[in-house]
Amino acid sequence: MKTWLINKIKHISLLYCLYYYFGNALLWLFKPFFRTDEKLILFVSFGGKKYDDSPRVIYEQMLCDMRFEGNRFVWAFLQPEKFDIPKGEKVKIDTLRFYKIALKSRVWITNSSVERGLSFKKKNTFYYNSWHGSAIKKMGSDIQKSNDGFKSKGSSRVDVMAAQGKFDVDVFSRVFCIQYDKFQITGLPRNDRLANYSGDYRNKLRMSLNLNSHKKVILYAPTYREYEFDGNGVYLTTPIDMEEWQLKLSNKYILLFRAHHAVARSLRINDNEFIRDVSKYPKLEDLMIVSDLLISDYSSILFDYSIMGKPMLCYTYDYEKYEKERGVYFDVREKLPSASTEDEMIERLVNLDFFEASNQALKFRDSYVTAFGNATKQTLDIFAKELKL
Repeated sequence: MKTWLINKIKHISLLYCLYYYFGNALLWLFKPFFRTDEKLILFVSFGGKKYDDSPRVIYEQMLCDMRFEGNRFVWAFLQPEKFDIPKGEKVKIDTLRFYKIALKSRVWITNSSVERGLSFKKKNTFYYNSWHGSAIKKMGSDIQKSNDGFKSKGSSRVDVMAAQGKFDVDVFSRVFCIQYDKFQITGLPRNDRLANYSGDYRNKLRMSLNLNSHKKVILYAPTYREYEFDGNGVYLTTPIDMEEWQLKLSNKYILLFRAHHAVARSLRINDNEFIRDVSKYPKLEDLMIVSDLLISDYSSILFDYSIMGKPMLCYTYDYEKYEKERGVYFDVREKLPSASTEDEMIERLVNLDFFEASNQALKFRDSYVTAFGNATKQTLDIFAKELKL
C-alpha cells in the first residue's frame, strides 16, 4: 500500500471506516482457507520500519534456543530489501502475502502492532506485544484529540503484554483496553543488555566508536514534537546552539545527538570532535551503554536508561507547550534534574554532581521500573509453554 494512501487512511475518518470494514470483511472471508501453521512465527518491529528492539532480541535468542529449532521465522517490513535477516524470511507488509502469513502464523511478536488498523487475529494465534517503552507522554485513548484524530475501531487482542512495572500496567491497560491478567511484568527484552553488560564490553564499544576515553559522553535523545513539522514533514527546530555548547563543554564532554527517527531525516549536524549525529546508529542500547549521562525530555528512554543508574537530566525548554499539545502523565521536572534554558542546562553540566545525579536516577528507576535483566529468558519460556515445547 502506498505511503500517501496509508497517511490518508490514518487521518481521514471516512477513509479509515471504509478500509476497516472492507478489509476485515475480506480477511474474515478468507480465514477458513488458511490453516494455522504451528511452526510459523511472525515478527513486526515498529510497524515494519525496523529490524530492532525487543522483537529482534527475542528472535536472535530463539535462534540459539534448541526448543525453537525447526520453527519458521518471518519478518514483515515496509521495505524488505533494506534488511538482512539471518536464518529468517522477509515479507513486504500490506501485501496479500503478508496477510496470508499473518493468518497462518501460530505466534505474532511485535513492539507496536500487527493488524494494520484492522481486526483479524485468529483465536489460536498467540499475540505477544512488548511495546516500545514506558510512557511519560500520553498515549492511545489518552491523547488529546486533534481535528483529524480519531480512535482506531479495532480493540487490542494481545495474549501477553510485557511491562516494566505497575506503572506500565496501569497506563497501557487503560489506553489500549487490555485486561490486567494479560500483562507480564518481565521487563523488556531489549533492556536486558543494559542490566548485564560488562566493563570490557563497554570499553570495546567506546573504542569502536572512537570516543575519547578522557572525556564524559553525553547522550542527548529528545522525543519528537508532532506540532513542529512543516507541511512537507520537515522538522523545524534544533533546540540547542551547537557552537555555544561546544565552546563551554568540549573540554569535558563529547555529545552524541540521537534524534527520533521522524526527525533525523531533516537534522543537519556537522560531526566534529565534540558533537556526533548518531541518529542512524542501529542499536540505541549501545549508545546508552557507552554514554556517561543522558539528556532527554519526555521520552521513554528515561525509563530504560534508569536501569543503569547513570545520571539523567531533562531539558524541558517547552514543557508548558508540550503538556498542552500532547499531554504527560507526570511532571518529569519533579522527578529528575531539569533545565528550561540552554544556559541553565550548560551550567548543570559544568557543575554536575555525578553521585547525587545517579542516586536520583536510581530513585526514578525504583518508582517505575521494577523488572529488568532477565526478560528475554522469561519471554522465551512463555512461548515454549504456549507451544508445548
